[in-house]
Amino acid sequence: MADLLKGINLIETLKESMESNKFSDVKDAVEDLLISRINLAVVGERGDEKFSLINSLHGLGPEDEGSAPSQSPVTPEEVGGYPNPKHPDFRLWDLPPVPITSPFEPEGYISRYKFLRYNAVFMTFTQIIQPNCVEVFLEALSLQQKTVYFVLLGSMKDTDKSLEEKRKASLEVLKSQGVKQPKIYLVRPLNLEKLDFPGLLVDVTKDLPEIRAHALLLALPTLTPTLVTLKKEAFKALIWAAASLSGGMSAIPVPLVASMVDSSIAVRILTKAQISLCVDDESIERTARQRHLEPTRLKELRTCALSVEVTKGEVKRRLAAAEKDLATVSSKLVEMALPRHARLASRSFTAMLQALNGAIDEMAADAEKIVAAAVEGGK
Repeated sequence: MADLLKGINLIETLKESMESNKFSDVKDAVEDLLISRINLAVVGERGDEKFSLINSLHGLGPEDEGSAPSQSPVTPEEVGGYPNPKHPDFRLWDLPPVPITSPFEPEGYISRYKFLRYNAVFMTFTQIIQPNCVEVFLEALSLQQKTVYFVLLGSMKDTDKSLEEKRKASLEVLKSQGVKQPKIYLVRPLNLEKLDFPGLLVDVTKDLPEIRAHALLLALPTLTPTLVTLKKEAFKALIWAAASLSGGMSAIPVPLVASMVDSSIAVRILTKAQISLCVDDESIERTARQRHLEPTRLKELRTCALSVEVTKGEVKRRLAAAEKDLATVSSKLVEMALPRHARLASRSFTAMLQALNGAIDEMAADAEKIVAAAVEGGK
């Protein structure tokens, strides 16, 4: 999964924008990463497995506010929408199952449900896949919608062996209909850290544009220590962009808003990190409830003050400390990170980079401890 980072060259892309004086692109990238705009559609029969998947992708249990109910609130042919309570711009869309009628026109289904509006689509099923689903997949590919994935959802009754048998039979259906290099992911909705979901996440983020890949990573719950690492690296790309606006612009005679990056935007970044890494009180209490653990035990694992509460005072203190500590920062770091014509303004850049990267490292360390304790304690 760590190889995923090799495919996300956001920092290099942003460097090119800085070199070309396209500062608005960098500003837009910062805002996009902070807002996390992404729409993911889930196609398939409406049942416990599908709604459990939707809730798990949002890090919610069935009793949590904003969770998808066991009975869909919309009519069978309508689309249901589920915004993430913590990340409101990360939306999951419940699309009706593909009809099994014959004859069937896949372009009609795609048009009716605006298939192309979604950043990614999960075609879910619980038994052997139906041929019409494959037709929709092939039609989507012909329309350049590349981020469509077959997901076989396991129920409580399914064993790993029975799921493999269903996958094998479904792969034969895909091959018979001309799908090249067919792939089906086995997913247990209540245990996304198991089976093929980590691999599915790798493939989705590789296929998405860089900004959207980062946005998805930041919006997902912290399912595994590996995902915590990926989130940390995504935040460091965001921090680089923010610090570049702070340090790089002042040396370049281009009319831009002053002080684009200050303690206020640092607070925004670290607040999002706190929520994304699931180290805030509400996220920990939800995790403890889902894993049947005592929340106090998980909360006590936090050693970073920013994991508990992000305050402007603490952020300013860290920024001031980084300014004083600049003499210990390797000049090579600045040389590698900043565009060549912005290096004269490196002091602000380096202070921001050092302070926020250090904070992210500490918060991620807390998240890793909480994830490990939750997984071990929930067994």
